[in-house]
Amino acid sequence: MDSIDQSVLACLLADARATYAEIGDEVGLSAPAVKRRVDRLRATGAIRGFTALVDPDALGWSTEAYVEIYCKGTVAPAALRASLEKVPEVVGACTVSGGADALVHMLASDIKQLERAIERVRDEPNVDHTRSVIVLSRLIDRPRA
Repeated sequence: MDSIDQSVLACLLADARATYAEIGDEVGLSAPAVKRRVDRLRATGAIRGFTALVDPDALGWSTEAYVEIYCKGTVAPAALRASLEKVPEVVGACTVSGGADALVHMLASDIKQLERAIERVRDEPNVDHTRSVIVLSRLIDRPRA
């Protein structure tokens, strides 16, 4: 990946709906040259896809929590992922170092929905227990690369 690819990616991160011509104007390439680079970046996996960033409040999902998951014994990340993917309120998850095995980001419409979602996570056979914190306010929410 060269500096032009990085510039193309920066443009797409700022506005994934930008046209190839708009990106080309920004990075100094023709629209067909930008398309070739984007196609190559997709083919190599540097670009995994395009998505819409939706405000959770617009969906009515304004209750947010981070949940630490403590597993029974050793659980493979793929098995934990399979368990968590069943819960639509889980919007992000990662394995972590420290006491917990994983950290899960959850969104729900209210505390009752969040509680039911956490119960579904706890009911998974590889989960021993959880520890949760509810977000009161978001201080910084930057888009990620």
